[in-house]
Amino acid sequence: MTTETIIEEKTTTYRTLKEPPKYKVVVFNDDYTPMEFVVAMFITIFHKNKEEAMALTMSIHTKGNAVAGVYSHEIAEQKVSEATSLARGNGHPLVLKAEEE
Repeated sequence: MTTETIIEEKTTTYRTLKEPPKYKVVVFNDDYTPMEFVVAMFITIFHKNKEEAMALTMSIHTKGNAVAGVYSHEIAEQKVSEATSLARGNGHPLVLKAEEE
């Protein structure tokens, strides 16, 4: 009787997980949307406190745009949709975009 010995090699596989990209929600300046509305939008949709909301609104006014926040793609798109709907519902042409960071 012959016995056969089988030796198996073990291999170790390393996987590098790549984080999904983040998206920034950018709010753009226009000459029609009241600053008070923009401040209220930052507080309501982006959960900013009044001081942060005022600072972001002034940044939009002076620099032309500001980043409201950085989120996963789905959340960023949802925030853009909510803010745009709120603006249109109040008759404002405010423009927001989700841009890859």
